[in-house]
Amino acid sequence: MSDSRPLPRWLLLLLPVVLLAAWFGWQQWQGPEVAGYQLEMHPLVQRVVASGEVDSQSLAQIGSEITGVVKARHVREGDSVKAGDLLLELRDEEQQAGLLEAQAALQQLVESERPQAQAALREAQSDLQQATRERERRDTLFQRQLVSVEQREQSRQAETSARVRRDRAQLAATAADTGGSDEQVLQQRLAAARAALEKTRIKAQVDGVVQVRQVEPGDLVQPGTMLLQIARSDSREIIVPLDEKDLGPVAIDQPALVIADAFPLNTLEARVSFIAPAVDTNRGTIDIHLQVLEPAEFLRQGMTVSVDIRTGSRQQALVLANDALQNRRGTQAEVLRWTADRQVERVPVQLGLRGTGLTEIVEGLSAGDVVLTGDIEEGQRVRVRIEPMLLGGRE
Repeated sequence: MSDSRPLPRWLLLLLPVVLLAAWFGWQQWQGPEVAGYQLEMHPLVQRVVASGEVDSQSLAQIGSEITGVVKARHVREGDSVKAGDLLLELRDEEQQAGLLEAQAALQQLVESERPQAQAALREAQSDLQQATRERERRDTLFQRQLVSVEQREQSRQAETSARVRRDRAQLAATAADTGGSDEQVLQQRLAAARAALEKTRIKAQVDGVVQVRQVEPGDLVQPGTMLLQIARSDSREIIVPLDEKDLGPVAIDQPALVIADAFPLNTLEARVSFIAPAVDTNRGTIDIHLQVLEPAEFLRQGMTVSVDIRTGSRQQALVLANDALQNRRGTQAEVLRWTADRQVERVPVQLGLRGTGLTEIVEGLSAGDVVLTGDIEEGQRVRVRIEPMLLGGRE
């Protein structure tokens, strides 16, 4: 016959206390709960992020080739111009007069001097023919002893003089003829007059945007003085003063993304086009130039931008959140790994690419390993709360 008497009241009251003490003892034996990450394979991009400003390395300095007075100004700061657009006009009365004079001289050659030269040539040719016939007639008479030696010599001298006059007339007619030297000289004079007049019309040589204007109508301008400054539209660059400690992974032709602070929804593709040869010792920075690869009419000279330079990438890499790395020295670091017996051990690791939130682990750990965060003593027994890697700065 079994004993079905109830447990004493004092035992029922003591039982929860015993269970609570056992649970508390178990928790103490397990150690405190700490956060940790479980290593996994993940795509990784290494980036260098910085701020810079828009700058055009090709700035056209517009000036005048001649001394003159500005008659009209056709552009101002911010205006877009195309190559060949008229920017400034100078007073051109003197140049217009020179052009008219050159045109009149050429017209006189064509309408007057050329016909006169051709007529003079025909007259000289006729005189030579007449002198030649007279010389031949006297030679015949001299052979018959009908004229004296002196008369024969006179006819020969007359023929020689007529030939010289014909040759001179021939040269003059040739010089005045179409394409002759006289016409070439006058054509060059006319071209020079037109060029002088053209210099009073100052035009844009490149496509771009007017950045600086230092002239107004009525101003006296001289060669060597900058009147306008144009930033070429095909040479837009971003200059980034990068902290020298971030220079290591940056190289020419690396891709980058650019976002103007004034237009945060517009993302532009760029590439690293130049790295300055020296560090600015006052700021501890080095200038990195980025070439924008697509049209960006909204960019303005001096505009502030944020840049993201992709210095490396992996399709798959064993990654760990950056806040779990300790004692980092270049590509070396230490981590606190949770062992199979629930204890903490310090492990040296070799690092690879480093992203904004994740770093590649090259040696020292394997996929599935659990790495702890926080200030924990090596050898301590702990319980782990696995955090998503996203909270540690997942890419």
